[in-house]
Amino acid sequence: MSESPKHSGLGLTAFILSLVTAVATAGLFGLAGILESATPGGMDEESPAAITIGLLLILSLASCVVGFALGIAGLFQENRVKSFAILGTIISALVGIGASLTLLLGLLMS
Repeated sequence: MSESPKHSGLGLTAFILSLVTAVATAGLFGLAGILESATPGGMDEESPAAITIGLLLILSLASCVVGFALGIAGLFQENRVKSFAILGTIISALVGIGASLTLLLGLLMS
């Protein structure tokens, strides 16, 4: 009697991390947009709020890289279900690329 393979722990971790990162990144971009539009003349780039949001966005991009790496590692585990590893890798890549392109677009517009 053979047991069915278990889910990849690395893949599950990558999937959860990618979802948390996606929500956090969307929230940070939303918060930055609200602060930018609510402040007359736009948000000061050297304000503590702007610096904090920028650092948190860098942290979210770093967690995208970690989630992507965990997803790739989960794909190479033998005798494991790879569905969460695939989803975590794809979501991390999409969030990382999307956030990076949005940041580059913002830099080009200023």
